Amino acid sequence: MNRITDLEKKYVLQVLESGFRTSSGATFMQKFEAAFASKFGASHAISCVNGTATMHAILEAAGVGVGDEVIVPPLTMSATSFAVLQANATPVFADVCPDTFLIDPKSIGKCITDKTKAIITVALYGLSPEIDEIYQIINGKKIFVLEDNAECFGGTYKDKIVGTLGNAASFSFQSSKHLTSGEGGIVLTMDAELANKVRQINSLGYAGVSASNAKISKSDIQHPSYSRHASLGWNYRMPELCCAVALAQTERMEELVETRVKAANIFTEATSDFTDWFVPQANPEHCKNSYWSWVAFNKNDDHNWEVIRDSLLKNGHDGVYAAWKLSYEEPMFKKMEFLGRQEYISSENKKRYSNSPCPVAEYLQPRLFQFKTNYWNLSDAHRQAEIIRKTLKQFN
Repeated sequence: MNRITDLEKKYVLQVLESGFRTSSGATFMQKFEAAFASKFGASHAISCVNGTATMHAILEAAGVGVGDEVIVPPLTMSATSFAVLQANATPVFADVCPDTFLIDPKSIGKCITDKTKAIITVALYGLSPEIDEIYQIINGKKIFVLEDNAECFGGTYKDKIVGTLGNAASFSFQSSKHLTSGEGGIVLTMDAELANKVRQINSLGYAGVSASNAKISKSDIQHPSYSRHASLGWNYRMPELCCAVALAQTERMEELVETRVKAANIFTEATSDFTDWFVPQANPEHCKNSYWSWVAFNKNDDHNWEVIRDSLLKNGHDGVYAAWKLSYEEPMFKKMEFLGRQEYISSENKKRYSNSPCPVAEYLQPRLFQFKTNYWNLSDAHRQAEIIRKTLKQFN
């Protein structure tokens, strides 16, 4: 199986042959958005230039701003927190569950204040958080739920597809993701009003665009009296070339996701004799994990991350990743380098960042091993799994 096929090349060629004429602009954008929405059973899909712009646009459309707090997990790529800061709001970090590594609903409950405007859940490594428990914690409060599904395509929670569980969802098409167009992102929502706002925000505040209309008409834009901008907005639109590739990848989504799931299952089987100390991410029966990455937690403190990593490489493994440094442990949070937005952060929240607010995440982060699952030839996955098994046996 190939990650990029003749289908992607065919669609890209069609864009190039159009000469990027404005009269044919947004053709693949609209096809891609319609296909992606249909795949997930969503009412509205709005493509964006990347999976951080998606979250920023959603938060802006939801009215999140100065003085508002948004609850996020610290154990994920820091772009989740960046989007909150870009909306001039305050990230508040909830701890994670020790077995799934996902945001802990009980910790969310402890973080909620009268300033909480939104929660961003992260389907980390391809697994859905416990969304029902999160809604029980919210308990009728007007708190917006945004799903960050950059790492989860096709995963399910209690037979519902991840991406339809919150008020809106964000997906990424960055090069490492299940589906890729090099860069790109997309927003899903059932809320027509929110979708209209997201479209305007990601299209320079244009008055003539909406959830279902990504392009201003030529007759309008040519007229001297046409008023373009109804509000402030950003230029977050996804390029046609990227949309063409993303459309092809969306049409192939099941096979692209299934390849990663098969690789993850191979790793699970290879490490089954070592789960007393090399513990895979828990996978609840009511969830289907799409396995952006296969991840395990090293409980053996006699051998740290570097020692095991070096042994894997010595045995021929093609590389293992550590988990991201916790967002609030990054230098930008330590030094409050928020490009002026630090003035919007209360002194109480500044103290939170420096007072180890998430001890479970702090314990897990230096002990997590992230193994890639994008082996398009599964014989390569079997070979890597045998290297992992051989290495773990040395430490048993």
